[in-house]
Amino acid sequence: MKKILGIVIALLVVAAIIVLGVYFIDPNLDYPLDQATVPMRFLFVGIGLVIAFVIYLATRKNKAWEIGTREVVWMAIGAALYAVFSWLFNGTVFVVPSVSQVALRPAIAIPMFFGYAFGPVVGFFSGAVGNMFGDALTGFGLSPQWSIGNGLVGMIAGLALLYPDKKKGLNTVLITSGVLTLLATGVYLLYPALANMLYYSPEENIFGDQQITLLAGFSLLIGFILVLIIRFAFGKNIDVAAAVTWGALGNILGIGFAALSDIWINGFPFAVAIVGEFLPAAGPNMIFAAILLPFLVVGYAAVQRQSGR
Repeated sequence: MKKILGIVIALLVVAAIIVLGVYFIDPNLDYPLDQATVPMRFLFVGIGLVIAFVIYLATRKNKAWEIGTREVVWMAIGAALYAVFSWLFNGTVFVVPSVSQVALRPAIAIPMFFGYAFGPVVGFFSGAVGNMFGDALTGFGLSPQWSIGNGLVGMIAGLALLYPDKKKGLNTVLITSGVLTLLATGVYLLYPALANMLYYSPEENIFGDQQITLLAGFSLLIGFILVLIIRFAFGKNIDVAAAVTWGALGNILGIGFAALSDIWINGFPFAVAIVGEFLPAAGPNMIFAAILLPFLVVGYAAVQRQSGR
């Protein structure tokens, strides 16, 4: 009973932060169009929270779901780090042409790592709350369904802890990610000339239309290939292999949830949601996960050894 109460409280805190953020921080709430989408955005926030709770119920006997003082501290640290680093890169350094404000986010490795190292609840909180505050700091406006998507990224990465033997199920996770990657890339191949409606040119200080670049279109596939290399190159270091593999699946499912929700929230066609939002966001995320997660996992393991844990 204590464990389920802790999970419920954690999810309610995330929900409360999102609601307060939208109504008291979101600068776009002054626009009638954004006001009209609030109920639908909150609906998908609720759907995401229900998904997280259902996954917990299905695996509730596992110790990975335990929440104590240590986990609460890591939640706060993870959310703070993700918020700060998301702010540094969210439109202030690099912007990816997309149908919404998509930026390169190397910081995505943070909720993935916190989920893998400290459990799915820590990963979910770090991703969801960190993304909300990161967007708030940037000032572009809040997209709560994307915050929930980022939370799912961290939570799914943490599901690796459900298995005492981390090699178990790893190939299944990898194959699942591979199939989803090929499907998304296939959508791009069908619609390679799809225009991005909100492309921003910093040099010209204007918005305009530009089709997705070839590199962005294949970025998810490139990222998956890197994940595949890491999975087998670090076969003897199961922590690195598992963190990157589960992080990749979390990225696809979490960002996929957020992008597909905009079919109903913003009225995007399916192809636009995939080519215009999902690929520009999930592709670079996958590449950063493959590159940065091994450093975080190896560094954390070194700290643990030095501290005698």
